[in-house]
Amino acid sequence: MGFMDKLKTKFTQNKETEKVSEKYKEGMKKSRNTFSGKINDLIARYRKVDEDFFEELEEVLITADVGVMTVMDLIDELKMEVKRQNIKDTREVKNVISEKLVEIYHGDDDEEIKTLNIQEEGLSVILVVGVNGVGKTTSIGKLANQLKQQGKKVVLAAGDTFRAGAIEQLEVWGERAGVDVVKHSAGSDPAAVVFDGIKAAKSRNADVLICDTAGRLQNKVNLMNELSKVKRVIEREIPGAPHEVLLVLDATTGQNALNQAKTFSEATDVTGIVLTKLDGTAKGGIVLAIRNELNIPVKYVGLGEKVDDLQQFDANAFVYGLFADMLEEEEEEEEEE
Repeated sequence: MGFMDKLKTKFTQNKETEKVSEKYKEGMKKSRNTFSGKINDLIARYRKVDEDFFEELEEVLITADVGVMTVMDLIDELKMEVKRQNIKDTREVKNVISEKLVEIYHGDDDEEIKTLNIQEEGLSVILVVGVNGVGKTTSIGKLANQLKQQGKKVVLAAGDTFRAGAIEQLEVWGERAGVDVVKHSAGSDPAAVVFDGIKAAKSRNADVLICDTAGRLQNKVNLMNELSKVKRVIEREIPGAPHEVLLVLDATTGQNALNQAKTFSEATDVTGIVLTKLDGTAKGGIVLAIRNELNIPVKYVGLGEKVDDLQQFDANAFVYGLFADMLEEEEEEEEEE
């Protein structure tokens, strides 16, 4: 049984996994059309696995924004595997590609989905960072809604006091999710808002405090200093916090998202990525580049506009979403035979 068959079995064996696979399948339509289409075209043109085939495959992967370093690693791994298994027919390479993509994502880790670090006892603090326009506030709202559904008491701190409309936007999400929002007036000190958020969350016996932060100040240095200050306040008030620092990135910006991730991870210890708008891009390979080049796990992906379209990231479901059409085509071919 090939790796792709295993994926198909895994995601169609029960209602729960089928629901997850449908979300990824639907949300990754643009990436899949580009990626699968190009790989299928490549396999149709080359019957033999040779150097030219690998060169073109390299181009396909780079245009999917898998990242140059990651592509080089992947091609080397593929060449070794093709040699080891003595693969001659290009059609057999599909299985190896999908398997290696999952391996690249997991690295030396086990295959468990990276969940949020929510404390058993006391208050868990989640700091959410990212530049303006990436879907930061929306992601906070969706996350608050999910945690509330899980029976957690959630408080939001409107720490993005510099962007016009950010506080109001968070309030709208707070109302939607049915959670309290702690705010100050526009332009006030974000660290003071977060301080009050901690006090309010403690007095209301909340389980989780999610802090929004500014996405753009006059320059990068200002922004990073502001973030460091907020983080110091949290650390002072709650030892061991923040328990998560989630960086929100927009998948449609491709390599630019990778550069943002590098900048933010220098200023604050990013523990996980929330990758929004994965449904809006053909460059879904950025997930692999982030993981492989920065070694930060992607914890959530945005696969649509709806509240429940913010999904916990599952590398197997992601690869299944990339290859779903190929799997269906193979099935049809087998039935015809």
